[in-house]
Amino acid sequence: MDEQHAALIQLRAYLSQGDRRANERLPPERELAQLIGVTRGELRKALSILEQEGLVWRHVGKGTFVGDRSALKAFDPASLLQQCSPSDVMRARMTLEPALAAQAALQATPRDIDEMLDVARRSREATTWREYEACDNQFHKLIADSTQNLIMSSMFDMLSAVRRAMVWGRRRSTSPHPPADHHSFDEHERVIQAIADRDPGAASAMMLEHLLSVERKLLTSHTPVGLVRTRQDGLVQ
Repeated sequence: MDEQHAALIQLRAYLSQGDRRANERLPPERELAQLIGVTRGELRKALSILEQEGLVWRHVGKGTFVGDRSALKAFDPASLLQQCSPSDVMRARMTLEPALAAQAALQATPRDIDEMLDVARRSREATTWREYEACDNQFHKLIADSTQNLIMSSMFDMLSAVRRAMVWGRRRSTSPHPPADHHSFDEHERVIQAIADRDPGAASAMMLEHLLSVERKLLTSHTPVGLVRTRQDGLVQ
């Protein structure tokens, strides 16, 4: 029996023990490898096989979980585009994201907070709008993931998918990148500070303040607000 096959048998046996719930987090790789008596390299190969079979799924930086995540990926944002408006998206964001920020203030790890600070720094240093928007998306995603709650994080992913699929009909600034005084820079940093202070009330309030600021910027556009089904050059949400 080769080592890879032996590791797979050991891992299957471990997972069959007890009553494991769907999306239950498994021990870290180092600990799990020791528990089943294999090397980390052998364990990773076995996990890859079980992931293909839908018995486990992995989230980079978060760990390995029992079950198949495909059900969480079945959501199709395109199905909502004909029935929702940008205003619907903003209302949903103002309902969900302040709650996520509050939970992040209670659950975020020091590493989570360091990653938020890093993406805030990179936002300020962005040399293009596209680079800034990637940082902005990552900032909000980091907050959702730092709740340590798969359901809440998945709800954010669904909302974010719809948000990215529709944009407001607003012309972007002629500047090639966000100005140094772009409103989101300070707003993002205030949210992070509240999370770092472990103040859920302040984190929620700061996030809501940020989203209201985003909405005001969209509503004060000089062009009519409209729904654009796909991103186009010169348009930004």
